[in-house]
Amino acid sequence: MKNHNVIVYPFTAIVGQEKMKKALILNAINPKVGGVLIRGEKGTAKSTAVRALANLLPEIQVVEGCKYRCDPNDVNAMCEECLEKVKAGTLKSSSIKMKVVDLPVSATEDRVVGTLDIEHAIKKGEKRFEPGVLAYAHRGILYVDEINLLDDHLVDVLLDSAAMGVNTVEREGISFSHPANFVLVGTMNPEEGELRPQLLDRFGLCVDIKGIMDVARRVELIKYRLSYETDPKAFAAGWQAAESELCEQIILAQKLLPEVKISDSMLELISQICVDMGVDGHRADITMMKTSITLAAFYGRTEVLEEDVKEAAELVLPHRMRRKPFDNYSDKQDKLDESIEKQREKKKEKEKEKEKNKNEQQKKEHNEQSGKEQALSEEQKSDNPEDSTGEQPDASSETIFATGESYQIKQFSPDFRRENRNGSGRRSKTLTKSTQGRYIKSKIPEEKTTDLAFDATLRAAAPYQLVREKNGNSIVIHESDFRQKVREKKIGNLVLFVVDASGSMGAQQRMVASKGAVLSMLMDAYQKRDKVGLIAFKGTGAELLLPPTSSVEMAQKYLEELPTGGKTPLSHGLMKGYETIHAELRRDPDTCPFMVLISDGRANVSMNGEAPLQESKTIASMFRKECIQSAVIDTESSIIKFGLAQEISNALGAKYLALEDLKADSIVEAVRSSAPFEFSVPSANFSS
Repeated sequence: MKNHNVIVYPFTAIVGQEKMKKALILNAINPKVGGVLIRGEKGTAKSTAVRALANLLPEIQVVEGCKYRCDPNDVNAMCEECLEKVKAGTLKSSSIKMKVVDLPVSATEDRVVGTLDIEHAIKKGEKRFEPGVLAYAHRGILYVDEINLLDDHLVDVLLDSAAMGVNTVEREGISFSHPANFVLVGTMNPEEGELRPQLLDRFGLCVDIKGIMDVARRVELIKYRLSYETDPKAFAAGWQAAESELCEQIILAQKLLPEVKISDSMLELISQICVDMGVDGHRADITMMKTSITLAAFYGRTEVLEEDVKEAAELVLPHRMRRKPFDNYSDKQDKLDESIEKQREKKKEKEKEKEKNKNEQQKKEHNEQSGKEQALSEEQKSDNPEDSTGEQPDASSETIFATGESYQIKQFSPDFRRENRNGSGRRSKTLTKSTQGRYIKSKIPEEKTTDLAFDATLRAAAPYQLVREKNGNSIVIHESDFRQKVREKKIGNLVLFVVDASGSMGAQQRMVASKGAVLSMLMDAYQKRDKVGLIAFKGTGAELLLPPTSSVEMAQKYLEELPTGGKTPLSHGLMKGYETIHAELRRDPDTCPFMVLISDGRANVSMNGEAPLQESKTIASMFRKECIQSAVIDTESSIIKFGLAQEISNALGAKYLALEDLKADSIVEAVRSSAPFEFSVPSANFSS
């Protein structure tokens, strides 16, 4: 049970992280900004800031007894029960603090959106809804730590509800909706894997945070924390004035927000920045406009200025500028000032042109007036005023930006199934116990289920309706009739690269070609949300450069820095790959591994004194025996070929590709044609 007497750390006492605090404040002022994604290291006050902000904000008015905490002053956003109270004249209100609702990574769809009691609906013909996290988060803050590890489907649900302000649950033809207006705050560590670009784009703001590097500020932070832990009440009291001041500023900004105006020139600046930064779609333009208006209100102004747009761009664009994995977007940050300066020059040119046209018009009018006066005095004279010859402003010049290296990735879907495999991804099909995934058939439930197969349940009950007592019910369902849905979903795999980094790989650009191929496969792994790992063998041993991770960018970094030289300890590399796969299987039995060996097969270093090639074949046969899928890329390119990599491939039971086929598309195609990835490992092998 939560202790409601805990003194929350003051928001204004948080040292540093100004962008994060500003992004949270802007969402509190205007929830239509669209939430915030906070990327960075652990221990940087992310959750502290969220809870402190909720504690800072004033209490909200709610309908007394409403589980959705409806606003008593907004009839249009009320739930059905509150509307009934309004009609009956029994609606009462009360005040509560804004809530912060945590969503765990392990949450199921039913836990998030809520669920309908299907059994009650069938027997009684009544809807009975059990609220989920989205209901509890209404008019509060929904905090999702490590959102990049959350299943894509759940992230979609969260973002849809956050954008629409309504959560709708539909099961077996029965639909139920309730208000779900909340500020979505997601946090993630990019090294653990990225969100898909489509999901990143739907977060309004994004900030990247790091630990404070200034020693004096770190000391200040330590002192504050020590003082807070020693006497929380006294520490909070010392910051009460600052908290009240910021709270008042937020309240005033909320009231001022409808009065803020944004000029056409500022809208042009926003669009020019988005064009120059190369962002896709128009969500960035709209979000930057909303953020600029909110910033102006926060600063107490009713007009958006250039500095508001610039500050908004720094919060709106970071997660939208990257077009592909492995792109470096730090250089694009510098283009922000260039884009603003370009717009300034255009504005100056327009003002000059406007002034020029104004002067010419005044000159024309002066000449016309002079002509009239002269005509009146001379009666016979006429005057032809000079024509205006002002030029129109030049159209803005088009800017073409360079495009990085592209990777052509074909789609493939291995057709394998394994009972009750957990995880998320887009690679391989699996059966799942969760309520996520496609309904493919039904079965008798082993325990109580909320994922009832309505059609199958009715079919099971139908033959007994003539002999069952109805007691006024149109249909009678017994527990023995219940059928549970069997669902199918997709998950990712583990792709482990075992790369020969010996001296022979430096000849004839072999390593260059190999790295290019691996990068193409990393792109494919990124899109399918696979885990990747990297092992290199050279000299007298093998090294696990990158343990299995969802961060394909880390794999790319290690691959680029991989040195080449020395002998070829092939058996060491294979054994290291075998051990890495089994270690991952012990940690996560649902893992589906796939090994890619890139080598010419010329083993010349032994582990145990056995002939190096034979030793490598012996270890390779262990992969084949346990049905661990693999592929071998033979880098041998000499005129006289020994075919050693082919022998290793046969021992592995792997897909084989020769050097002349060593192209990115060929390797990726080879891995795909090695499907399915299904494997089985004797349980005895998992013992430590």
